[in-house]
Amino acid sequence: MPNSKIHVKKGDTVIVIAGKDAGKKGKVLAVETKGSRVVVEGINKVKRHTKPTKAAPQGGIVDQEAAIASSNVMLFCPKCNSATRIGKKDLGDGNFVRQCKKCGELLEK
Repeated sequence: MPNSKIHVKKGDTVIVIAGKDAGKKGKVLAVETKGSRVVVEGINKVKRHTKPTKAAPQGGIVDQEAAIASSNVMLFCPKCNSATRIGKKDLGDGNFVRQCKKCGELLEK
């Protein structure tokens, strides 16, 4: 699949809407545009078997987050306290900011 535009950015707070972690909320740690996937803090934890290294001389089994499809997450609006779709608002100078479709709150940092 070619690089595609994803509706969430690194640092956004999202709610998982599908899968085993549905209903959980977390922060986006990484966005992979190539496969339209996102890594969310505390979501889709998997066990990774690691070899001993200088950083971790013991090695062993480590819990870490795996990527999930970006279509399974929705942006969280802190004002209306729910998952929401996003719209674009023109600031007049050619720049656009993301806006909550439910309450109209601007979602940019």
